[in-house]
Amino acid sequence: MRSERRTRRELERHHGWKRKRGNMAQQVSGSPFIKPFFLKTPVRVVNPLRQRRHTLPASEFRNLTPQDAISVFEIEREAFVSVSGECPLILDEVLNFLGQCPELSLGWFEEGQLVAFIIGSGWDKERLSQEAMTQHVPDTPTVHMHVLSVHRHCRQQGKGSILLWRYLQYLRCVPGLRRALLICEDFLVPFYLKAGFKEKGPSAISVSNMQFQEMEYLVGGQAYARRNSGC
Repeated sequence: MRSERRTRRELERHHGWKRKRGNMAQQVSGSPFIKPFFLKTPVRVVNPLRQRRHTLPASEFRNLTPQDAISVFEIEREAFVSVSGECPLILDEVLNFLGQCPELSLGWFEEGQLVAFIIGSGWDKERLSQEAMTQHVPDTPTVHMHVLSVHRHCRQQGKGSILLWRYLQYLRCVPGLRRALLICEDFLVPFYLKAGFKEKGPSAISVSNMQFQEMEYLVGGQAYARRNSGC
């Protein structure tokens, strides 16, 4: 009998404590200043590897802007200074051309990062001269291609050829443009010949005693005509 009474009392005390704890929870829940943690919606932790990326395209071709100048110059400096000790364009010249004639440039971006680019400017004479290295002549039928460069982590992947083809097809869509001129060292001549350029002979331009060949591409030509220009 005593053990039964003792058990009954322990059960009553236990249930009484549960009722008391429930009343306390109700009081806390009703407080305007305290919000119990068990009322909060659990925060869902999403694995970042499974999140979808909505903001940056995987691959994009667009005209460059002065805001891209630093990235352009860093790629150019690494590509050319290590080989020849000279940059085709210093940073001020990059800013100048991207400010005056951004429509004559083209950048290749992957997930928002510049991986390759071409910068051009307008020119109004039959052949390139030393002045063409720093001047832009607007409203002319000739574009002077100053530099084509690819980020060091993206070389040997064919990106230079792809970008050059895209640029030449893009020039077909620029009103009034009829041809493109550039200068290059002898070892690059086959690369540009394959893209549809023709040799015009040794260039009058020299940089740090380096000699160049001048190349010409007729925008109305048939090179790569089988591909869709996308205009």
